[in-house]
Amino acid sequence: MTRTPRASARHASVPTARRAAPAPRPAPSRTSTLRRGENGAGTIRKTVLPGGLRVVTETVPTVRSVSFGIWAHVGSRDESPSLNGATHYLEHLLFKGTRRRSALDISSVIDAVGGEINAFTTKEFTCYHARVLDTDLPLAIDVVSDMLTGSLIPPEEVDAERGVILEEIAMTEDDPSDSVHDLFSSTLFGDTPLGRPVLGTVETVNGLTRDRIARFYRRHYDPTRLVVTAAGRLDHDDVVRQVRDAFVSAGALPADADAAGADAEPVRPRSGQRTIRGAGRLGVVRRRTEQAHLVLGLPGVSRHDERRWALSVLATALGGGMSSRLFQEVREKRGLAYNVYTYTSGYADCGLFGVYAGCRTAQLRDVLAICREQLTRVAQEGLGEEETRRAVGQLAGATVLGLEDTGSLMHRLGKSELCWGEQLSVDGMLERIRSVTTDDVRAVAAEVLGGRPSLSVVGPLTERQSERLSDALA
Repeated sequence: MTRTPRASARHASVPTARRAAPAPRPAPSRTSTLRRGENGAGTIRKTVLPGGLRVVTETVPTVRSVSFGIWAHVGSRDESPSLNGATHYLEHLLFKGTRRRSALDISSVIDAVGGEINAFTTKEFTCYHARVLDTDLPLAIDVVSDMLTGSLIPPEEVDAERGVILEEIAMTEDDPSDSVHDLFSSTLFGDTPLGRPVLGTVETVNGLTRDRIARFYRRHYDPTRLVVTAAGRLDHDDVVRQVRDAFVSAGALPADADAAGADAEPVRPRSGQRTIRGAGRLGVVRRRTEQAHLVLGLPGVSRHDERRWALSVLATALGGGMSSRLFQEVREKRGLAYNVYTYTSGYADCGLFGVYAGCRTAQLRDVLAICREQLTRVAQEGLGEEETRRAVGQLAGATVLGLEDTGSLMHRLGKSELCWGEQLSVDGMLERIRSVTTDDVRAVAAEVLGGRPSLSVVGPLTERQSERLSDALA
């Protein structure tokens, strides 16, 4: 859009032109340096703006890109049963147009500079992010901020996007190696927010109206529940100014320096929410597939539990690579499965530990028996010194290699601020990992793996085969 230049005072048509009121001063903000890097590299700074919006950046002057994201402190566990899927539905709809841009404008302006823009929803937070050249960072800030503050949620787009989301649900259900994890969450946590799928179900998605989604948007996308993060070749003060201008112009933050500010929402409470401790539960979905896909697991630890470092080392030793116990026992020695691994998920007040494997149905009982045997053995005996040392080294290396690009750094900033309210440095994480001892692993293994596991299976099982799985869990 071409702007008409304003006439200068000497050419004003009004004889006694009134002096324009001065623009309101930017509201004061609180800025702190969380980590100071050498020559500026790796420096992390945080600013809290009046209105509660947090801006956290990490400077990486040796690259030419910047990853920028806005994180909303809302996920699928914040939904009521009838709203299941609303967070993810809203994620889609914020790309569908604002007061300033159409849906095509949002994508085309980022495409025009060779950038990328996307979003994702989890059980506890949502992130909208873009990656661009450093010179195009102001554009990325403006576009993503506009999406979050100025979405129109057009009624016609709500109906059109419903079909897209139903296709996404169908796509997940067509991939048993993916859907078995949703089934395991449901098996372990039951009919609770953590047990329900992030995408929702066909029934709940069909039941969501534009008004219900818009109310959900207004309730959860308050600046006190948002965190802005950026990593790459940037200047923190410039990012703060551009973010503030974008939110102020949208009316989402106060412009007046004397306006009352709001405190940012702290991290999600560690307790006070219902925690489900499933044991010995079985979930089976019979489906015509070439393989049976299983997850065998137990309740884990929360992300605030210091034992999470030892549990990560344990998971790495059991199923984190080609030298891990399960990979060796299930695939290398017996050839029973192509893919077998372990994983952990930590939430604000609980967690889970899982073993995944995909195999032919005829091999299912053997694979399950080996997995149970290894879990029981480690629960009783722990790991040896050499095995622990190898897992510590593998986990430490993977942690550093996973943070070698600006996107990963930006994601770490956002998750750290939302989940822990602090920024743990890479060196700090490595120190925690390397401090894990064999005794630490033995203790957490006895605690986590010592109970009765739950099991979920998706595959071409007969009714008789399903019944036998219950016996295998006894």
